[in-house]
Amino acid sequence: MARTQADRKGRPKSQGKGKAKTKADGKPTLKLAGNGKTKVKAGAAAVPGAEGPLDQGFADRYPLPEIATLPDDIRERILAVQEKSGFVPNVFLKLARRPAEFRAFFAYYDALMLKDGSLSKAEREMVVVATSALNSCLYCVVAHGAILRIYQKDPLVADQLATNYRKAPLPARQRAMLDFACKVAVSSATIDDEDHRRLQAHGLDAEDAWDIAAIAAFFALSNRIANVSGMMPNPEFYTLGRTPAPRSSH
Repeated sequence: MARTQADRKGRPKSQGKGKAKTKADGKPTLKLAGNGKTKVKAGAAAVPGAEGPLDQGFADRYPLPEIATLPDDIRERILAVQEKSGFVPNVFLKLARRPAEFRAFFAYYDALMLKDGSLSKAEREMVVVATSALNSCLYCVVAHGAILRIYQKDPLVADQLATNYRKAPLPARQRAMLDFACKVAVSSATIDDEDHRRLQAHGLDAEDAWDIAAIAAFFALSNRIANVSGMMPNPEFYTLGRTPAPRSSH
């Protein structure tokens, strides 16, 4: 599931300075999905079906929470994401209905995806996209495909990995990484020493293997929750990173 930690390059402009755009009464608003115009004011009920027409059945079963009912830390995190990205990824609103799970989910997400290590942020997103495609998770493929395009500065790579990573023009190291990740995703019980030796041949040690496996496993959870809840990608994700950001005139 997507967070928006990538560079602003290729993204919609922020909604302005400060924590969030405000109405005349001083209450923050959240820009939701769909046509990019639907908003919910803090203190008002969330709009059923705000994620778009394809999500109507699931939106009724798992309605978005009232913004005013969210704990302060969760509300502040959501507003910070909106300020940075210009929109709120649907995963935040969907998971916010269960605050304890929201906190646990994003704590582990941060630990896996934002840590230092020999895997770059782009490589971590490659694992997410390739394994999420195997799990037929529309949300994660589209959302993390956007983040991958931005990190990799390549408008083609996400579509290639989501369709067939073996046909993508990848270095041998990244191909070995994805071979391992995809095996974890679909047949982890068959992982053996030979799989680890293949990683080692490309400079990926046991700790790297753990990172690759943990990302694949975590997003297997994420893929299934997204699919069961009917979570749809925000329209903004589809175009992020596909064209170079315009050059500044200054």
